[in-house]
Order: sequence, then structure tokens, then C-alpha cells
Amino acid sequence: MTGTSTAQDLFAGIPVADFDHSLAWYRQFFGAEPSFYPNDIEAVWTLTKHSYVYIELLPDRAGRSMLMIMAADLDTTVAGLTRRGLEPHRIENYEQGMRKVVYADPDGNEISYGGVPTATFGPSSAAS
Repeated sequence: MTGTSTAQDLFAGIPVADFDHSLAWYRQFFGAEPSFYPNDIEAVWTLTKHSYVYIELLPDRAGRSMLMIMAADLDTTVAGLTRRGLEPHRIENYEQGMRKVVYADPDGNEISYGGVPTATFGPSSAAS
């Protein structure tokens, strides 16, 4: 994107085939109830002040989405998901310690958490 962004909020949508089944899975994934329900086929979770993830009953489009959320502390985030009974579909490792931990919902949509080691942001990384 070039120029000045006019974006104010971000809503990342995930199409699902079975709303109730997916709602239960995303409650487990986020460890919380949805922030709100715009209608009877959508549920929205607030991630930050201006970013949201929502599921919507769209059976013909289900299973084809992927999104990644950058975690402030990836290890703590993944540990919380494990405590809630979810295991990663796969883990991808990149340069400088960047990791992407991918989870698959009941339809096969991929929702991931990404992050880098905390030390990457510390004062010692500037001397490297």
C-alpha cells in the first residue's frame, strides 16, 4: 500500500460451516466468550482496541482462510492454548528466531500466532 493509510479498524473474517461447533472451538482458542454477536451467524472477538477476529456461517467458503496474530509473548500464548486442550497443526521456524505456530479449526481454516524471542527486542540485540 502506498500513501497514507485510511484504515481505522481491522476485522479479520473466518468462514465456517457449522456455527455452533466453530463457536465452541474459537471460545477454546481465544479462551474467552466473543466480545459481541452482530447477528445469529457471526461472533466477534476483540484482540486489541482496533483489531478483531470474527467467524461467520458461510459453508461454501469454509476452510479456506488463514490469518496470523503477532503475540507479545509467543511461548506464554502457546502454553495457554495447550492448557485449553489445543495442539498446533504445525510450527514454522524462520530467521532470527521468528516462529509461527499454526492451529487448524474444525473446517481447516488456519489461525496462527507468530512471534520472536523477547531477547530480540532487548538492548543486547543492538550490540549484535
